[in-house]
Amino acid sequence: MRMKALITGITGMVGSHLCDFLLAETDWDIYGVCRWRSPLSNVQHLLDRVNRKERVYFEYADLNDQISLLHTLRDVKPDYIFHLAAQSYPLTSFTSPVDTLNTNILGTCRLLEAVHILMDADQTWQPVIHVCASSEVFGKIPAEKKPEEGIHEDCPFHPASPYAISKVGTDLLGRYYAEAYHMTVMTTRMFTHTGPRRGDVFHESTFAKQIAMIEAGMIPPVVKVGNLKSLRTYADVRDAVRAYYMLVTNNPIAGEYYNIGGVYTCEVGDTLRTLLSMSSKKDEITVETEEERLRPIDADLQIPDCRKFKAHTGWLPQIPFEQTMSDLLNYWRERVKNGTEFLTR
Repeated sequence: MRMKALITGITGMVGSHLCDFLLAETDWDIYGVCRWRSPLSNVQHLLDRVNRKERVYFEYADLNDQISLLHTLRDVKPDYIFHLAAQSYPLTSFTSPVDTLNTNILGTCRLLEAVHILMDADQTWQPVIHVCASSEVFGKIPAEKKPEEGIHEDCPFHPASPYAISKVGTDLLGRYYAEAYHMTVMTTRMFTHTGPRRGDVFHESTFAKQIAMIEAGMIPPVVKVGNLKSLRTYADVRDAVRAYYMLVTNNPIAGEYYNIGGVYTCEVGDTLRTLLSMSSKKDEITVETEEERLRPIDADLQIPDCRKFKAHTGWLPQIPFEQTMSDLLNYWRERVKNGTEFLTR
């Protein structure tokens, strides 16, 4: 019998790439949790499989509805659970803090409690669970307090947005359920990861989208930006999902927590310059700061120390930064070429 993986948030960038990875690298069946209103653009290439019930199945449930989670978990009984679903946009969390906290903290609690209830009813079921927190939990670390090797797992939390606060709760809930109920739950704090299908509310993706729209003559040759001085370490989303697979299959240790991130560090402004250098309109494009793109507080020193995870799994990032940026820009060029209408955000 095939192993089963359940992915919450399968319609997101990471969830859809994780499904692609598992289809290519395993013989598992994949069950994706999505809401009835979830956009399907990121999984459009999977819909034929879903319709034919060929290894990919959609389960309609919501983190804000525990009964739906209980039904899905009871019906599927997955061997692996990847909890990726979240309100994942830090800037949005400043205007929607309650929704962010409810979805990310209470939603995670509802999911883990549903697993706990069903494990009590069937003690032969022992799923391996990955809870996805975020590097944003570390927040705004002053330069003088940043460890020389980067932010390690035991650096204090200083969240700088309601989103980051919600991910602190997510992180702690994962460890709580592991320790209190002997569930095999592991938590990750993934640093900036991007690539094709990245949402356009994130800086590098909105840069790429705007450049693609400028090249197509859809908007004037001006890229609107926020804080260009923020420091980021980038990983490719395809390296990220490979890390998540290795997390649950390489001697999973209940209650452990890991930083995961890339090796290429630069300011956001350098990321913009890299994308502009790839554009046929680079000599025509100007840059303009837009107030509404700035966060009230910015976690602006995000450099990870990933030695713990690398030592445990042997994972290393493989895709270079320039390839990630090129693939992201080409993703938006393709969407623009297809005639899709976009918000100018």
